Amino acid sequence: MTSVTRGHARVDGKVRELLDVGTAVGRLENRAVTVVSGPDMVNISFLNFVAFQEDTAKEWTDELFSLASNLLAQNMSRETCLDKTYTRLKLQTNPEGGIPVKNIFRMFSADRKRVETALENCNLPSGRNDAIPQEVFTSEMFRVFLNSICPRPDLDTIFSERGKEQAVPDGGAADGLHQQPPARPAPQRDPLPPLKAEQVQTLVEKYEPSTMLTQRGQISVEGFSRYLSGEENSIIPPEKLDLSEDMTLPLSHYFINSSHNTYLTAGQLAGNSSVEMYRQVLLSGCRCVELDCWKGRTADEEPIITHGFTMTSEISFKEVIEAIAESAFKTSPFPVILSFENHVDS
Repeated sequence: MTSVTRGHARVDGKVRELLDVGTAVGRLENRAVTVVSGPDMVNISFLNFVAFQEDTAKEWTDELFSLASNLLAQNMSRETCLDKTYTRLKLQTNPEGGIPVKNIFRMFSADRKRVETALENCNLPSGRNDAIPQEVFTSEMFRVFLNSICPRPDLDTIFSERGKEQAVPDGGAADGLHQQPPARPAPQRDPLPPLKAEQVQTLVEKYEPSTMLTQRGQISVEGFSRYLSGEENSIIPPEKLDLSEDMTLPLSHYFINSSHNTYLTAGQLAGNSSVEMYRQVLLSGCRCVELDCWKGRTADEEPIITHGFTMTSEISFKEVIEAIAESAFKTSPFPVILSFENHVDS
């Protein structure tokens, strides 16, 4: 889910009459709720609802939007992302309760042969029309599949070099994290104090899949890999997701999250234009959007937005401005810069 809007859905007269909910409980436009979802800003779908009362629509919109714009969810660790991917696969079953192999292909569409090989290495069905029994495709099997499709020999090397003993395959014994020698000379070490033994044990219990190693305070290569992918090693520390910089200086003192050719959903020679792109980029944090303005095809038509002298489609300037007004400050209070490329002379 990428966004939720209220009053965005257009309702023509026939639909209004069909719904037959009148104006006694509020204006229909204020009771319409649109949920926008998709894997990215371009490939999105719309799901429209109509509430019986305006207050109900507002309550649902506010709550759903707070979920869609959650900072922790938007900056989840790789480990959390893999868990969500596994859950999604487990929920998308065929009528017989199996997990369609084609769903796995779809998630790794860039290299189908590589996916087939990884499935075969795990002794799992690999045909596009095959299905994997749920009881076979456990979370542990999913991890084995991931390690096969994306091996990390570099981690084996690092693990071996830093430990006192040679690292062994997943599930084998390895040195505890607290027993490893210094990784770098003292002057180059992290200025933060090293973790205490109980803190290390907490990390081992969180990421090590082997109960035996956990009880011994040790970690395998698989546990080490999961730790590196966990929230403790995210690019942005969770405590820094909230605003922590001085934002009182002039605009010229900051880098600004900007969008070029905002209206395009594809290439700038023959791609489609979409008003929805303005909503999506503003909701994602952009503070500068571009509007390429051209005259309508006739003198009576309102201005349009398109990429001039190309085969890109056209969208209404008025609808774009309305979309910007609706979404500009829903996720950020900071100024929005409208970058006009103006080709309208009257």
